Amino acid sequence: MSKILVVDDEQSMRDFLAILLTKEGHEVVTAMNGADALRAVQAEIFDLVITDVKMPGADGMEVLKTVKEISPETVVIMITAFATTEAAVEAMKIGAYDYIIKPFKVDELKLIVYNSLEKRSLRKENILLKREIESKAGFANFIGKSEPMQKVFSLIRQVSDTKSTVLITGESGTGKELVARAVHFNSPRKNGPFVTVNCGALPETLLESELFGYMKGAFTGASSNKQGLFEAAHNGTLFLDEISATTPALQIKLLRVLQEREFIRVGGTAVIKVDVHIIAASNRDLLAEIAKGLFREDLYYRLNVIPIHLPPLRERKEDIPLLAEYFLKKVVRKEVELARIKMIDAEAMKALMAYHWPGNVRELENTIERMMIMTPEDVIRLDQVPDSVKIPSGSADLVTFDIPEAGMDLEALLENAEKTFLRKALEKTGGVKTDAAKLLGLTFRSFRHRLQKYGNS
Repeated sequence: MSKILVVDDEQSMRDFLAILLTKEGHEVVTAMNGADALRAVQAEIFDLVITDVKMPGADGMEVLKTVKEISPETVVIMITAFATTEAAVEAMKIGAYDYIIKPFKVDELKLIVYNSLEKRSLRKENILLKREIESKAGFANFIGKSEPMQKVFSLIRQVSDTKSTVLITGESGTGKELVARAVHFNSPRKNGPFVTVNCGALPETLLESELFGYMKGAFTGASSNKQGLFEAAHNGTLFLDEISATTPALQIKLLRVLQEREFIRVGGTAVIKVDVHIIAASNRDLLAEIAKGLFREDLYYRLNVIPIHLPPLRERKEDIPLLAEYFLKKVVRKEVELARIKMIDAEAMKALMAYHWPGNVRELENTIERMMIMTPEDVIRLDQVPDSVKIPSGSADLVTFDIPEAGMDLEALLENAEKTFLRKALEKTGGVKTDAAKLLGLTFRSFRHRLQKYGNS
């Protein structure tokens, strides 16, 4: 169903078009003159505007110009009983989809309306497809035979048919978006849009306008009306990645959408209702964030209806050979000249299996690609495994660990080890730096200095 604005100073024409288009399944709003039409398009977004050309006061050309200025995606069809070639050419230059002369045939109008809305729909789908393709970049395929991953697969199958909100937790690089995609594409909404937004990548004001859309003039730079991602995801799924990065003020607005399934655009007054399946994800402990006052408890329970936790790669190391084999083939698909590389030898695989993978699956993928590029033979050997990956994981390994024949970068190893222990200590203490310093036998000042050295505070 599309939202259509009909503008004509003749009531009989307005009524005729409203009845015709309503029967076709559209929502129709009418305006008796150009001034009323201008107020309507400034208050809400229409999929299509059908406007008479000659009207007292603001005419159809003025309506066309205003619509294209504040809502460029809206399709405009001009109708007139006083057609001239010059007027038609001018209308098309401004952005009109078509120029129809009265009296017109009903079937002709139906076809033009259908084609115009189909074109708009395809344009929206292309935008969403581009967003989807971009959002896939850098993510590993959803692969795993380990018991923890089998539990995740089972959960996905169970929850895909539900409308309940899903909360996916796990460290960065574990594949949370892939789980969200799996839920969506196994659900009855699979033919609807899958829209993603990284809440941590945008400042609060920009994130709010991206989610809810905005009206022209709502803020500096808002030169036209724009639909938000909630509307873009209507009848589909909206994936809110890194939900913990949102501010308490925005969390209140998200809570309202979850409760009421409606919202108001930034700078607008009209209430917009949507049918969207919400999936959220976080790499932080949200309960700890609640305790710090950084995340609303009521929003957490609204999101955490169906929890799915993704295990880190170090807890499912039996999946590493399977993932490595997949990444070998994936790299070859974009770097054909690397097709000569067929396998990773046993010693190199042993090193990969021994590493703790703080960057999880994403880090493994990047490492495989790097090794393939640096390998002169058709087999990846231990010499091609980066020194940072060959780092020992504990004191026992430090004794037995041997220096590879090709040598090593000791500074890089020590730096990576220090960063790893700092991260581990913070994980164990829930981010409390004084406790983390004690775990490592350091003074708080020394611990803080080391964090600052690696760009943390």
